[in-house]
Amino acid sequence: MSVPHERMSRVDTAWLRMDTPENLMMIVGVWLLSPRLELETLRQRVGERLLQYRRFTQRVVEDPMGAQWVNVPDFDLTDHVIAVDLEARPGQSRTDALKEHVAALTADPLDARLPLWQIQLIQDVDGRSAMVSRIHHCIADGIALISVMLSITDGGLPPPVRRKRSEPESDEGEFDWVIDTLVKPVTQLTMQTVKLASKGVSKGMDAFMHPDQPMDGTLHLARLGFQAVNDVSALAVMPNDSATRLKGKPGIAKRVAWNDDLPLDRVKVVGKALMGSINDVLLSCVAGAIGEYLRSKGDDPTGLEIRAMVPVNLRPMDKAYQLGNRFGLVPLVLPIGIDNPVERLYAVRARMHDLKGSFQPLMAFGLLSVAGLLIKPVQHALLGLFAKKATAVMTNVPGPQKPLQFCGCTVDQVLFWVPQSGDIGMGVSILTYAGKVQFGLITDAGLCPDPQAIVDRLPGAFERLETLTLMLPWGEDQLEGLPG
Repeated sequence: MSVPHERMSRVDTAWLRMDTPENLMMIVGVWLLSPRLELETLRQRVGERLLQYRRFTQRVVEDPMGAQWVNVPDFDLTDHVIAVDLEARPGQSRTDALKEHVAALTADPLDARLPLWQIQLIQDVDGRSAMVSRIHHCIADGIALISVMLSITDGGLPPPVRRKRSEPESDEGEFDWVIDTLVKPVTQLTMQTVKLASKGVSKGMDAFMHPDQPMDGTLHLARLGFQAVNDVSALAVMPNDSATRLKGKPGIAKRVAWNDDLPLDRVKVVGKALMGSINDVLLSCVAGAIGEYLRSKGDDPTGLEIRAMVPVNLRPMDKAYQLGNRFGLVPLVLPIGIDNPVERLYAVRARMHDLKGSFQPLMAFGLLSVAGLLIKPVQHALLGLFAKKATAVMTNVPGPQKPLQFCGCTVDQVLFWVPQSGDIGMGVSILTYAGKVQFGLITDAGLCPDPQAIVDRLPGAFERLETLTLMLPWGEDQLEGLPG
C-alpha cells in the first residue's frame, strides 16, 4: 500500500523550481508511428504500463520545506492522454505544422493541479500518427525516462515484472538492451571519469537523493555545502564563451527542428578512420553546422568557441529504472570557428579528453542538491551561472539499433528536446536510432528563428568531413572498412 504523500528529493525540487516563463523544465518527445494508432489503444497501453510508476499518478504540492509527491485519489487517465487535431496553414505540410505545434507546447506549462505529464495523439502527419509527450524534469532525468518510455513498447517489461539481474536469461522482450547497450557503458564511463566507485561518495549521493533519510548531522551538510561552494567557484572563474547571435536574453516563444538523414554506419567508419569516437564525429558536425549558420547570417565565427552543458549520468546500473534526477553537467567547448572539418574533429576530441578525470559532474550534482534547499531567487541566481558560461544544453543518447514496436505499430522516428535553464536559448539533442542519427534542436524564437537551417546543414558538415577523410593518404591496411 502506497503512502499518501512523500518528500521530493532535493535535486528534483531544484528542477521543479527552475521553471521560468522563458524556459519551462519539460522534456518533450515525439514518436512518429505507422500505421495509424488509435486513442483507446494508446490509453490502454499507458494505463497498463506507465501508471505502474507511481510518480505518474501523483501531483506536486510545494511547501516551505520544498515539495511533496501527493497521490491523486481521483486520477483520470483521460486528463493526460488526449487526441489533438493538428491545424495546418494553406500550403503548409503536416510535418511543418507538427513542428509549430511542438514548439508551442514547449512554452505551455503543464497543469499544476494534475500530475506533471501529458501525451497527445495527433493523426495524419504525412501518413503517420504522432505521439507527443511532455514530462516535467522533476519526475525524472533523460536516462530514467528512456527506460520508462521503452517499458511501454511491445516487449518492454513494466517495473513489477522485470526479471532480477540474478535470474537466468529469458526470451521475454528485448528490454535488457537498455542496461547492456545504454546505461552500462555510460555509467561505467561516468564512474571512471568522476571516480564514483567510492562507497563513501555513493552513500553521500544517496543521502542527497532521499530527503527523509538522516544525513548524519552536520557532516553531510558540510560536505554538500563545500561541494557546492567549489562548484560555484569553478563556474565563477570559468571564462564566458564567445558572444554570438545565439546567446542573449530568451523570450517565451520557441522553435523546434529535426533531421534524420545521417546513416550511423558512415559515422562509425569516419570515426574509426580518424581515431575518434562516434561522439567526436557528431559533435564536430554540430559545431560545423552552427559555424556555417552564423556565416550565412553575415557573422564571422573564425576563432570563436561556444560552450554546451552536457548531462552525464551518475545513476548506478542497478538503479537504471528509478525515477528522479541523478546526473551532473560538464562544460564542453565546441570550436565553431574552425572551418577545416578534420581539424575541427581533432579539436573536439582534445576537448573531450580534457574532461576525463574531471570532478565537475559530481560537483554540479551537489550544486543542484543545495539549490533544492534554497528559496527561488537564490536558486535562480546560482543556476544562472550556467547560462552565463554556456550557449546551449546538449545531450547525446545511444538508442536501439532496430525500430521499436508500439501497440503493433512501428516507431519510425524517436525525437526529443531538452529544456534549457536560466537564459540559455538553445538545446541540442542527438539520438542514434535504427541505424540513423537523429538531431533535434530547440531554440529561442528571437535568438534563432530558423533552427531548421542549422540541422539541415548537419548532413553537409558530415559529408565534407567524410570526403576529406577519404582524401587522406591511407595505407592499404587502413583502407579496410572505408566507404568507396
